[in-house]
Parts: sequence; structure tokens; C-alpha cells
Amino acid sequence: MLSGLKASLTESASRCRTLYDRKRFRQGKLFVVSAPSGAGKTTLCSKLLENNKALRYSISYTTRKPRFDEAHAADYFFVDVPEFRRMIDEGEFIEWAEVHGNYYGTSRRTVEGIIDEGGDVLLDIDPQGARQLKATLGYGVYIFITAPSIKELEKRLRNRRTEPEDVMRLRLDNARKELRLFSEYDYIIMNRDFEEAYKHLESVYIAEHLRTKDVRDIYELMEEEE
Repeated sequence: MLSGLKASLTESASRCRTLYDRKRFRQGKLFVVSAPSGAGKTTLCSKLLENNKALRYSISYTTRKPRFDEAHAADYFFVDVPEFRRMIDEGEFIEWAEVHGNYYGTSRRTVEGIIDEGGDVLLDIDPQGARQLKATLGYGVYIFITAPSIKELEKRLRNRRTEPEDVMRLRLDNARKELRLFSEYDYIIMNRDFEEAYKHLESVYIAEHLRTKDVRDIYELMEEEE
């Protein structure tokens, strides 16, 4: 049964990619994913991007220092505070926020450019940024990911071994506040088991491409008669 479901999901995803390639939709879609630290959203988003080539990731700007396994222009655009403030003043961000003592922002030009061309955009941002986007844009698919418990969040954060104790405690305190915002999202995914959580995430992506309001012409979806 599971193998059949997986095959069906794969076939549906392939169908969605075909529809995208033929540019049968009015415009691209924006997928916004948020989660408290330790929920596993980055890994889930990475797999979604890997398996769905029509989806593009919008790399955020941040003033925090890169971790040992992060690269500039791949994971984030790492900039200093004066440069970030300049970008704010010049309206280059579609949203920005201060999180855990650092600034994060999303490029307006990148997001709007991809969507206008008919592409899909994935944003991995905090709830502050998601709230800004929802108010500013008025569109998008908003997905909240969480771990099964605060205890599990703490365990995952400690297993990273990438941050000092004070930063970790700040992330946990913020996580409790962020969890209260789940109702502002369209979907919630519990990341108890990675494969199950991923199945749910891709199901959302597939379903959002099957909405009738996004189809230009029903005949474009039908096979041509011979």
C-alpha cells in the first residue's frame, strides 16, 4: 500500500512538473515554510527542492556568522549590519526581521522575478517574516513545521553542537513563542518521522498545483485527439 502511494505521489509530482514546463498556469506559486529551531525544516525543504525541479529556493540575506558547513550564496548571503541596513533603506527586501539577535531578509527582486516568470519559489523563513509577507503580498502557501515536543526540539538543537548555551536557550525560548503562531498558517506538519513528514510536505506542494483557479484553459490539460 505504501509503495503504491509513493508511486502515485511520484507520478503526480511528475505531472505537476510537466504542467509547469508548459507554462499552463497564470503565474508561479510562493511556498513559505516556517518552524521553530530544531524542527527539521531545512532538511525537509532541501529534499523537496531536490525532487521538484520547478521549485526554486530564494536564498535569504543574514547578518549572522556562517556555521562551519554553510557557504555564502548557497545557504545564505552573509552580509554585515551596515550593508543590511542599506538594503532595508533602499527597499530591497520583501520582508525582513531580527531573529535571535541577527537580521534576516528576503530579496524582493528575486521572489517577484521568479513568480512573474511562472516559477515556484520556496522561502524558509521565521514566523515574523512569514507574517510580514502575508500582510504585504496577500498570497502564498504558508506551511508550519514542528517537532513532537519541546524536549525533542532541545535534543535536536544540542545534537547540532553549533551554538553556545546562551544562544541555544534563546532559540528554545523563541520556539515556545513561535509555536503559538501555528494558526496563521495554511498547513501544519508534525516532523516526528522524517519520511512521513516529507510525504506530507510534498503532498501540499502537489495539491496546490491542482487548483482549478490556476489553470488557464481546460483543453490545455487534455490530450490532443488524433
